[in-house]
Amino acid sequence: MASIFSKIISGEIPSYKIAETNEFLAFLDINPNAKGHTLCIPKKEVNKIFDLDEKTYLGLMTFSRKVALAIGEAIPCKRVGMTVVGLEVPHVHVHLIPLNSMEDIRFLNKASLSQEDFQDTVKAIKKYL
Repeated sequence: MASIFSKIISGEIPSYKIAETNEFLAFLDINPNAKGHTLCIPKKEVNKIFDLDEKTYLGLMTFSRKVALAIGEAIPCKRVGMTVVGLEVPHVHVHLIPLNSMEDIRFLNKASLSQEDFQDTVKAIKKYL
């Protein structure tokens, strides 16, 4: 069965896309830790990050870095953190989270954003890609 991320890739489920290539997609997390919290995924559905072939793994890291640099320019924060947990959705995903404190990475406090906030965030980040 296709993961929710595969449905986002196919367009069955809408998303706030930040960047896309033939192999990867970056979109805003719909339940963000902070404004600008972005998920980077391979379009190939693989459950665990270390099960990716080396080329895809390295490509995902390169893609994620490019997106993280844009987030860092667009969203006021001390740094952009990266985490790979992968328990929520059985499809590899890298979390890129604007950080101002260690609490921002803990997935305990969530930011409440309107549809307009999400759309404005996409525009702000895309300016730096």
